[in-house]
Amino acid sequence: MNRELFGTDGVRGKANHYPMTPELVLKLGKAIALHFEKKGVTPKIVIGKDTRLSGYLLETALTSGLVSMGATVCLVGPVPTPAVSYLARTLEANAGIMISASHNPAEDNGIKLFDSKGYKLSDSDEYSIEQILFSPELNNGFHDGRSIGKAFRVEDAQQRYREFAKSTIAGVSLKGIKAVIDCANGAGYKVAPQIFSELGVQVVAIHNQPDGSNINLECGATHIKSLSAKVVEEKANIGIALDGDADRVIVVNSSGEEVDGDRIMAALAKGLNERKKLVNSTIVATIMSNAGFEKHMNENGISVVRTKVGDRYVIEEMLRSGSNFGGEQSGHIIFGDYSTTGDGIITALQVLCLMKEQGKSVAELCNSFKLYPQVITNLKVKEKIPFEQLPKVSAQIKLAEKELNGSGKVLVRYSGTENILRIMVEGESEIKIRELAENISANAKEEIGFE
Repeated sequence: MNRELFGTDGVRGKANHYPMTPELVLKLGKAIALHFEKKGVTPKIVIGKDTRLSGYLLETALTSGLVSMGATVCLVGPVPTPAVSYLARTLEANAGIMISASHNPAEDNGIKLFDSKGYKLSDSDEYSIEQILFSPELNNGFHDGRSIGKAFRVEDAQQRYREFAKSTIAGVSLKGIKAVIDCANGAGYKVAPQIFSELGVQVVAIHNQPDGSNINLECGATHIKSLSAKVVEEKANIGIALDGDADRVIVVNSSGEEVDGDRIMAALAKGLNERKKLVNSTIVATIMSNAGFEKHMNENGISVVRTKVGDRYVIEEMLRSGSNFGGEQSGHIIFGDYSTTGDGIITALQVLCLMKEQGKSVAELCNSFKLYPQVITNLKVKEKIPFEQLPKVSAQIKLAEKELNGSGKVLVRYSGTENILRIMVEGESEIKIRELAENISANAKEEIGFE
């Protein structure tokens, strides 16, 4: 089932360049509507977006395509990705669409699709939409003579999501906590500070002035330097860094030190397990999660199930096994009891709730185990050449695995959303793994070419 447009997280690319052009996105809207029509449904679709300037362009094109085929469109404006997932469920829509490129630069954009239950649309449904998009029936004016649908704004969309997010900590007061919240100039810029303030948190909001081009710009979950400095300056208890569409979170402790997704998941999983709320005492994580994390979980009576990289694969395994908690080292964390996708705001609320319940700092909750050294290198490449066509890179990967001899791991893969080669080497010796990662990187630059 080869898909040309859809990657691991929807369709993504540079705005106003293929495939993120208004012409193609309009056709994509038509194809989505026809996909549901073939199932006997005239669809109702929720559309949200982040704060990128190109969101206006793509929202208009997508809406035009959908309504030209008779669909009803509910426009919810700038909201976090998990809000679109939630609203698709509660507004009884057939699908939710988020226009966002997540943590990517402002010049990028993307389209993520959710089903009526708020889960990422399945691979088979995405494949079906692609087939329709490139089919003669769509390209030959299939909408001729149809009744035109309608689009309208859902004025209270942010309020609906705000009340839902607050409900996930069951009325616990967070008074006494001071938090710096880095909104990444993204989709959570307005709703995130409101949620935490309404729960009693003393909020210092930064990077909450989006201008269409500053989303993720030296801020947010992938750039925590300014957040760390602000936490120390403000003498705050915690720093919370969302990404551009607020579906992931990284936190920093009161000393400004980063706490990644593995440490966040470990603390939350232990808290859930102690309250007997972690189903089967199991957490779902990806192959990127640190071996030290898994060892710590096992020592605390918690099993770790691994999946491919990508929150959609974590969620698929959670559904398959009946697990209620999982996530990624990058900060996509899923509470199955509340949400159907990663939610940075809900995750942060759960961390604050755990701090209040146990009377512990972030450092005390999250620094209770040792991580194995990891070296992660991201190379911008000109194209994604299959590894079987890269003999030097393949040889270096095998050599690295041989040298680690089971005491670590090597993961080399292309990003599903960008032209980036990701190289991760984990092991007991930081000097050794850095050398191995550099060798793989050098050969990749030679064989692939990089930007």
